[in-house]
Amino acid sequence: MAVGAVAGLLAGLLGIGGGLVIVPMLAFSFAAQGVAEPHILHMALGTSLASIIFTSLSSLWAHHKRQAVIWPVMVRITPGLLIGTFFGSWVASQLSSQFLKVFFGLFLFYVATQMLLGIKPKPSRELPGMAGKSAAGGVIGIFSSLVGIGGGTLSVPFLVYHNTAMHRAIGTSAALGLPIAIAGACGYIVNGLGVGDLPAGSIGFIHLTALCGVVAASIFTAPLGARLAHSLPFAGLRKIFSVLLYFVGIRMLLSSL
Repeated sequence: MAVGAVAGLLAGLLGIGGGLVIVPMLAFSFAAQGVAEPHILHMALGTSLASIIFTSLSSLWAHHKRQAVIWPVMVRITPGLLIGTFFGSWVASQLSSQFLKVFFGLFLFYVATQMLLGIKPKPSRELPGMAGKSAAGGVIGIFSSLVGIGGGTLSVPFLVYHNTAMHRAIGTSAALGLPIAIAGACGYIVNGLGVGDLPAGSIGFIHLTALCGVVAASIFTAPLGARLAHSLPFAGLRKIFSVLLYFVGIRMLLSSL
């Protein structure tokens, strides 16, 4: 519940995906609780994606009420997202926990640098057709399943780059988080069935107790974070959080040694 409370607060405060916080915090928690080392990252990734199913539903509805979701784009990207995310979860199940820690740590460095420098893509072209959207969805889905996030870090820049207004890119990205989370959670369940040494209370690579705790707390703290965002210095907070991400990334890399 503490993990969920912090993740929800930061997600609402900074507009980031909760997975960036949930995955490393669950990984450290599972390690402290004696979860078998080969499965720690798989459990953290699967549980993170399962929790995003619940958080993305409320986020999707909130953005829909503000007419910020571009539903035709959502429909065309979703098939690629579903296939890519499910495939990505299979790829992750074949990789070692050490490799996934390195991959996630490097991804945190990428996100932290983007936040610290305020890097934003320049709109330069129109959205591609059905084939292009499906291919983009596949790529976003694969990466999202490998790092246990709802895809906003990747889908928002993609949409903005293709001349989508920022508020609509964020709203559509929030909607895209739902199919990513569903496909990813299903993938981590299927690929974790029959694996030995998983902790009690798990279904595949999803830790049900951790899932309930994260969701129960984050649904209350996310709205609080959103309210605080209107009264605190946003730019300064993003810079502080980017530095924190660097430290977490370094910690993940060191734990892989």
